[in-house]
Amino acid sequence: MPPSSRRTFLRTSLAAGALAGAGHTLFGRQPRRTATDLVTLGRSNVRVTRLAFGTGSFSGQVQRDLGQEGFTRLVRYAYDHGIRFYETAESYGQMHQMLGVALQGIPRDSYQLMSKVTTRGGIDPQAKFDELRRAARTEYFDIMLLHWQHTADWPDESRRWADAISEAQQRRIIVGRGASVHGLPALRAMPGDDWLQVAMIRMNHNGTRMDAEDYATGGRGNVAEVVEHVKQVRREGMGVVSMKLIGEGTFNHADRQAAMRFAFRNAGVDAVTVGYKNTAEIDEALQNINIALA
Repeated sequence: MPPSSRRTFLRTSLAAGALAGAGHTLFGRQPRRTATDLVTLGRSNVRVTRLAFGTGSFSGQVQRDLGQEGFTRLVRYAYDHGIRFYETAESYGQMHQMLGVALQGIPRDSYQLMSKVTTRGGIDPQAKFDELRRAARTEYFDIMLLHWQHTADWPDESRRWADAISEAQQRRIIVGRGASVHGLPALRAMPGDDWLQVAMIRMNHNGTRMDAEDYATGGRGNVAEVVEHVKQVRREGMGVVSMKLIGEGTFNHADRQAAMRFAFRNAGVDAVTVGYKNTAEIDEALQNINIALA
């Protein structure tokens, strides 16, 4: 081949190769999604990683048993591997304090913190929010949820606390708001609730520890109805964070993979939270979501 023809051939080949590589974007092929991508939780506008670091395994007992040093190492490992979403609750014992210590020194704007408040009577909500902020060593919570809403009339029963969260948003100590529900009667009250920005809903592929008519059922939940409500609230602009992705510790590896695949592919949740006791569990959760999103 003459030199001039060879140069023309090379230029044409390189241009064709570059166009083929760009075609993934030019013609609609989306970049690969991962567990550590930031996603927006509906109309809360709070951006979180798809995978959260949960601190409520058996109400936090699993995490407390690690001790502060072991727990801090685990939190830092998660952060170093791209998890920037941490969740806890008032009812998880000392977990606000332990999480506050573990996150000390990390730039506050580099991670998101979600808490859940118990909606009982005889408590000043604003004082409770301030107490939780001091315990967690944070000026604000990115998301505050009404915890363990388990009756059909919870929007009315917990209105005082919902109003208090809205007031705390005006104080700029809470950014996004929502609720976590247990049981189908409570879940059915979520669609159509204009106050909600974030919905925390139990989710896996076979209904283990999921919602049924009785919130405390020991049997299987109604997976089809739960998925229907997840899709409905997402259409209404709510962000959905799901729990029970490892069946409260009962799932084997195949089921854990299947649960993640179902949550993201079938139910279409935005993010999930998992509790950990060692780094291998963090690695596996990251891998399982990446596989589910592939």
